[in-house]
Amino acid sequence: MMSASAVTEIKLDVQGDFPILQNPIRDKRLVYLDNGATTQKPQCVIQAEREFYERENANIHRGVHWLSQHATDLYDRSRECTRAFLNAARTEEIVFTSGTTDSINLVAATWGRANIKAGDEILLTMLEHHSNIVPWQLLADEKGAVIKVVPMLEDGTLDQAEYSRLLSPRTKFVGLVHVSNALGTVNPVKEMIAQAHAVGAVVLLDGAQAVAHQVVDVQDLDCDFYAFSGHKIYGPTGVGVLYGKYAILDAMPPWKGGGDMIHTVSFSGSTFAPAPQRFEAGTPNIAGVVVLAEALKYVQSIGFDAITEHEQALLAYATEQLQALPGIKIIGTAPHKAGVVSFMVDGIHPHDLGTILDMDGVAIRAGHHCAMPLMTELGIPGTARASFGVYNTFADVDALVASLKKAQKLFGVSDE
Repeated sequence: MMSASAVTEIKLDVQGDFPILQNPIRDKRLVYLDNGATTQKPQCVIQAEREFYERENANIHRGVHWLSQHATDLYDRSRECTRAFLNAARTEEIVFTSGTTDSINLVAATWGRANIKAGDEILLTMLEHHSNIVPWQLLADEKGAVIKVVPMLEDGTLDQAEYSRLLSPRTKFVGLVHVSNALGTVNPVKEMIAQAHAVGAVVLLDGAQAVAHQVVDVQDLDCDFYAFSGHKIYGPTGVGVLYGKYAILDAMPPWKGGGDMIHTVSFSGSTFAPAPQRFEAGTPNIAGVVVLAEALKYVQSIGFDAITEHEQALLAYATEQLQALPGIKIIGTAPHKAGVVSFMVDGIHPHDLGTILDMDGVAIRAGHHCAMPLMTELGIPGTARASFGVYNTFADVDALVASLKKAQKLFGVSDE
């Protein structure tokens, strides 16, 4: 994270691309700092969805008429766009899902059921979102497998020495968050993947909080699976991506049965399509998939160098400003963080704080952030979390700080 004192300005100015930011909330300027939960959508994404339904809507893969063939072409182009975005080796390694949660459940229900046996160990970390915990608990209960957890150090980084110690030939799977949604910690995933592979384990990265903030190259990382959601990267809700190495995907059984995932069907049995169609049963979220490509192109048009510099400047400035306030403790101080700052305010519950800030048009997230084991480990009910996106500014941070001061005064925990 860059030094706040070194930050004099931020050069990225894209607020005008996002219509929702032009609409006041409670007669106040909207200060949207809940990007970890979902991002707002640029006009090009909104327009692309509208144009699809107005001019291009049809079901895909099975129609011979022009609209169906055109919609199929758009859907397939989005798969190629996503492949290029992740630098996957081939388009067949991209499976469209409804989101990160759906992607992880797919892996647990297919690869997991086919490969995890009684006594095998599944290694997770203290920083995981519930979506990368619960599916593995269900699988472990079903198979008689054992879940082990990599602990966290005081600053919010993972205990790498303990990670190395927990890995063993019994470790069959490692579920690892790329960037913590609750603390912003960026994990050294490339090195952790290499260690896991050394003992023969398969690795899935939860990339929901990473793809909008940094370059993701799945070949360079050498992960076996990578999952993310469109709505976290300025795209539509209800669409997500599962990347998987083709040899692994091709060996996995199907999960959901229905149209478009089969080769032949008879009452005596069925044969199944190759990956990725095997995992895309039924009519998918065609518009969502098509529009996802527009969101990825939008992010690439800005460039990740500019995005990273912009968000790190915001993080440094927000950290400096919050640390200057009495009675505020930042939770998670890892040296390598994405644009997330979680904090506690003495004497004010995070939910009360979020409600008060909302009266000033400041939207933050308050609670356990679907990371209850982490909060239990920290001994707190939850945190207030400000998470940054490409459209946030220093003025947004200033509005957050001003509203926090008002909240402290209202609760009688500050005289300022």
